[in-house]
Amino acid sequence: MSAPVTAVRRSGEFFAFCLDALRGLGRRPVQVREFVQQAWFISSVSILPAALVSIPFGAVIALQLGSLVRQLGAQSFTGAASVLAVVREAGPIVTALIIAGAGGSAICADLGSRKIREELDAMQVLGIDPIQRLVVPRVLASMLVAVLLNGLVSVVGVSGGYAFNVVMQGGTPGAYLASFQALGQLPDLLVGEVKALLFGAAAALVASYKGMTAKGGPKGVGDAVNQSVVITFMLLFALNFLVTAVYFQVVPQKGS
Repeated sequence: MSAPVTAVRRSGEFFAFCLDALRGLGRRPVQVREFVQQAWFISSVSILPAALVSIPFGAVIALQLGSLVRQLGAQSFTGAASVLAVVREAGPIVTALIIAGAGGSAICADLGSRKIREELDAMQVLGIDPIQRLVVPRVLASMLVAVLLNGLVSVVGVSGGYAFNVVMQGGTPGAYLASFQALGQLPDLLVGEVKALLFGAAAALVASYKGMTAKGGPKGVGDAVNQSVVITFMLLFALNFLVTAVYFQVVPQKGS
């Protein structure tokens, strides 16, 4: 079978898998225990890396934008540019990268190991839907952790950018905050949370699909983990572009 045909077939299988997971959201019984366990696990492996990564992200954005706006003679807008860049773009992307790299790889490895041990087939023989029992709680947990983690990343990133702008670039705290109040608005925060929600769902769905379709023993599981991380990274940038484009078309910007 040619590569384009295989790619189209796998894309269709993944789309059908996502629809099955979506239908499983409303089914009972709700796997509360599995959801809590997965949410705790994903948050435990993601919080510290996300916080550590968000500090240099906010600092680099503040330094780059501070230098640029100084050349343009618009130093008073440094705060707005830095905060909006972190809240709209950097925060959700950092969150998605950490969720996919830490939580998603663990989800894929777990489900892949169950697949090669034929546990998933045994569940189907017993009349238990693996998607409703295993995938849905992981998707919901990933979405919840992504939303909460995005708030943490935004706070730490904005704080880091504020400190670097005030300490290293000689900015004034009042001007930094005033410019953000002048141009920032509530939808800027909401679109960041929506992005994090979508990115978390995408990371969990891709990881679950690759894990449940793993073949070839332990080596196949390792290959599935690598593929899930790469595919998630590519998918999140496409989703980020689509959500951002829709946001700028729908929400009027302040000062425009």
